[in-house]
This record gives sequence, structure tokens and C-alpha cells, in this order.
Amino acid sequence: MTLASLSPQAALPSPSTAVWQLGPVPIRAYALCIIVGIVLACWVTERRLRQRGVAPGAVLDIAVWAVPTGIIGARIYHVITSPEKYFGAGGDPMKAFAIWEGGLGIWGAVAGGAIGAWIAARQLGIPFSVVADAVAPGLPLAQAAGRFGNWFNNELFGSRTTLPWGLQIHRMDPDNPGHALRDDAGQPILEPGLYQPTFLYEALWNIGVVALVLILDRRLRLGKGRAFALYVMGYTVGRFWIELMRTDEANLIFGVRLNVWTAALVFLGALIYFVRVRGPREYLIPLGAAATPTPPTTSDLSQVDLSEREVGALAAAPEGYRVVSEEQYQAWRDTGVVPPEPADDEASPVGGEPLDEASAGVPSADDAPEPGDDQPTDGTPESRDDRADAAAARPADRDS
Repeated sequence: MTLASLSPQAALPSPSTAVWQLGPVPIRAYALCIIVGIVLACWVTERRLRQRGVAPGAVLDIAVWAVPTGIIGARIYHVITSPEKYFGAGGDPMKAFAIWEGGLGIWGAVAGGAIGAWIAARQLGIPFSVVADAVAPGLPLAQAAGRFGNWFNNELFGSRTTLPWGLQIHRMDPDNPGHALRDDAGQPILEPGLYQPTFLYEALWNIGVVALVLILDRRLRLGKGRAFALYVMGYTVGRFWIELMRTDEANLIFGVRLNVWTAALVFLGALIYFVRVRGPREYLIPLGAAATPTPPTTSDLSQVDLSEREVGALAAAPEGYRVVSEEQYQAWRDTGVVPPEPADDEASPVGGEPLDEASAGVPSADDAPEPGDDQPTDGTPESRDDRADAAAARPADRDS
């Protein structure tokens, strides 16, 4: 009795075609899934940025940098971790640029996308931690959508299984990428048995990470990049055990897949950051032309011209942003009154601590002469001169 004979009738099907021709242009299912993921991530990030005070449309400026650098980073990671396909015996170095043939690493995508988002954040005057926390639930949602591209490609599945949700896998045609081999009757050929649908496991896990980030972020009011660290921890835990189930070719370190080691190391880094970094959630008040918030209204929605409001918001691009507390941000939203800047004398130019009266050379109440002292206390010119002379000598004493 073989494993194939034990396979149940129920099974998850796989598409036999992953590429469609629109005239001379190939439409690839994997690319469509990636695009859907990017759109979802941008939608979620835009909503969360606006909740924190960022002007409408900023996510597009961020995506212009983050998406290309993310793709470049994903490809670089893939080529570095699988160099034999491009630089080994029989490899073609030019194939390293053939992204359309597949081969993107999520670790490189996150790293490259973070670099692009950092560049865009600096140009917009937005703290990078605000961008990172805003995108935290959007990234796993995008990854969940992208995993269905692996389903279309009949790739990255797990080992053989007899589970009712086992996945059927087509034998793909190497001479016609994106299409399954067919028998004499024109039917697509299936690999024997069923396989673990690791693409589905990861997609469902990522949706769970989205829920985890949203729930804990709402309860704990996470800031300073901690929501992003939470996403990284949640994703890497799932990737760790899912990677152990996969059977596709991969480089090994001490007999363990490279991505398993990567997941463990990235998890530890995110955990250390999450535990060590503290701070309230950051909110932003725009500076310049867009510094006036939209006044709250209690009228019926039918009486509000939303289109005019959005056009006005988009037309007034802020010159930058000022970081404030949640209470200050809500007060600004309600009243339109910008909270005062911190007083200059509240911060030390060197150590960052407020200057006290003694360090500033100003006599305090404790320094006042007691009655009966030898010094005059009647406020005469003589007593004032004596105190002036004493005060003038203090800087010399500190320098010695």
C-alpha cells in the first residue's frame, strides 16, 4: 500500500495555467497577486497614517520609493542565497535580472522596502517609526495575497500528505513556463499524491498576524516602531515552522534550510527591539499651508461636501510635521489651536536636562541669607553690590 493509495478523494485543486496572453503581452498570475498585495498594503497604510496626522496621499510618495527598492532587495536576497543558479556551472549571470521568471526573497523585500520608505519619510518630514508602525498590518496582508501567486505557479508546496486539504500539484512544462504539461488527451498531468498546501498555511497565518497587530496596537497604543517589531515577530514565528514543511530546493546550513535560520535570527532581533524600546505613540501636526485641521462637524453627512474637503487637503501639501502627544493631537483636531512649542529654557543644550536655578547662576530661595547673618539684608546699594560681586565670582569658581 502506497501513500498515493491512502489519499482521500477530497483535495485542494491547483490552477493548470499561471500565464495568459493579452496579445503579445503575458499576464502573469504571480504579478497580479503581488500588485493586489501592494494595493492592500497601501490602503491600510494610508488609513493608519491619516489617523496619526499625516496628510492624504503621503502613502503614494512612500510607495514610489518603497516598492522598487523592495523588489530590488527581494531579487538581491534571492540571488545571494541561490548563487549556483546564476554563477555556478551552467549558470547564466544575466538571468539574475530576469525577475519575471520568478525568484524573490521576502527578507530582501522587507529590507529593501524599508530603505525606500526611510528615504521617502525623510523627504516628507515624517519620522520613520511612524511609517513603520503604520505599515505593520499592511505588510502581512500583502504577503497573504502574494502567496496565492505561488498557488498559481504550483510551487513552494510541502511534503506528501493524506489530509483532506491536501493540495494537487500539476507537472509544469519547462518549455512553456506558466503552463502544465498535458497528456495525449490534452488533460493537465498531476503529480502523484497530495501535498501540504504551505502557501495556504502562510496566507492564513499572515491574516492572523494582521489581526494580532491591530488588536495589540489598539490596546497597548504601540509607538516608536514597536508595532512593526510585533509584525516581524509574528511573521517569523509562522515562517519558521512553515519553512520546515517545504520540500523545494534550498541551501542548507548544518542540515537546516537557510530561511529557517534567517527567521530565527530576525525574530530575536525584533524581540530585543520590542522589549528594549519604549515610548508613546507618535502623532503629527502638519506645518505650513496645511496646518489648519478640518473642523469637526455635527451636521448630517448629506450636508458635507466631502469632495471639496479632499481636494483642499490634497492641494495644501505640508512643509513638514511636528511630533506631538495623542492628547495634543486630539486637542488640535478639536480646536485648531496648535500646542505651544517647548520653552527653550526647559532643555539643556548639552545634556538634555532642564537647567535649574543653581546651574544657571540664579540665587534660589535656599541661598537667601538668613536674618542675623553678617551680610546686609536691607536692600541698600552696599548689600546689592556685595551680592553682585559674589555672583560675578561664581563662574570663575566653576571653571577652576
